[in-house]
Amino acid sequence: MGINRLDRFVALALQVDCDGVHPDADRESAARRMAASLRRIDQAIGGAKRWIGQDLKLVVLPEYILSGPPWGETIPQWADKGALAPDGPEYETLAAMAQKHGVFLAGNGYETDRHFPGLYFQACWAFSPTGQRVLTYRRLISIFAPTPHDVWDKYLDIYGLDGVFPVADTEIGRLAAIASEEILYPEIARAHAIRGAEIFLHSTSEVASPNLTIKQIARRARALENLAYVVSANNAALHGIDVPVDSSNGYSDILDYHGNQMILAGSGESSVANAFLDMAGLRAYRRRPAMSNMLSRQALEMFADSFANADLRRRNGLLKGDTLVIPDRAYFQQRQADAIARMVERGVLV
Repeated sequence: MGINRLDRFVALALQVDCDGVHPDADRESAARRMAASLRRIDQAIGGAKRWIGQDLKLVVLPEYILSGPPWGETIPQWADKGALAPDGPEYETLAAMAQKHGVFLAGNGYETDRHFPGLYFQACWAFSPTGQRVLTYRRLISIFAPTPHDVWDKYLDIYGLDGVFPVADTEIGRLAAIASEEILYPEIARAHAIRGAEIFLHSTSEVASPNLTIKQIARRARALENLAYVVSANNAALHGIDVPVDSSNGYSDILDYHGNQMILAGSGESSVANAFLDMAGLRAYRRRPAMSNMLSRQALEMFADSFANADLRRRNGLLKGDTLVIPDRAYFQQRQADAIARMVERGVLV
């Protein structure tokens, strides 16, 4: 049976406070804090739906909304305290929340994986109004966390390339996730787009400024070059780490498929960043031959060999044969330094 698609609905980038678990001594106290955050999110979605109306079908939450970021913890410490189990109670609550409010609910956090014990990945997820988890994307570019590329061969064996760049085909459209800073890298969005993605779910925790920031510029570029909507949810206040709590407070926005900013929230907890997404219009525009239809004009095979042979950042940095390596924090800086050295060796950098 085909999917009964909605041509038009409201999406919301829900801007809420993030109460990080860094101050908690153990998983038990962290779990209590996460449970309190879930109750706040539930209340905020309920209020937003009442305010916006029944057309609200998609809610995107900010980055690492239940845990905040690690702040000095080792990889094992954060895996135990700040990462979610894929079958854990927090995800059960999120699934029930999506079902309760009749929305697709998307967000981001750290999660463990039984195939890679001792590690965690930063994961973007989406639940359907039936409570089904329809999307799991693991962040590929991170300066602070393990990524699938660090265990690349084993990860591909388990999940395949479509599991690395997943696109969920749903009644509200084809959904793909981009994690925070990854909006700066056009290849990730394009890999989703060539698999049919129409809406990019962007959970972020970023500098909030009335001036154009690099991520705001990047969102506009990713939207127009892929003819896709971008729903970008930033934190309100960020508690639990030693930075001023309002550094990343606000400016969640939604971009249309021309790269235009449809709506922009101010600071503080807010449901202002909501807008109707015209999916019928997007699909008609993508099928229209025109100079502005950049998605159809790009001959990607021209670049395949250049990318395939670049190999600037080594894959499998956390695999030694079949053995999984649990890194210390120094690994991530060493990984970047190694990539820079390879770029110098190959003449990429002078």
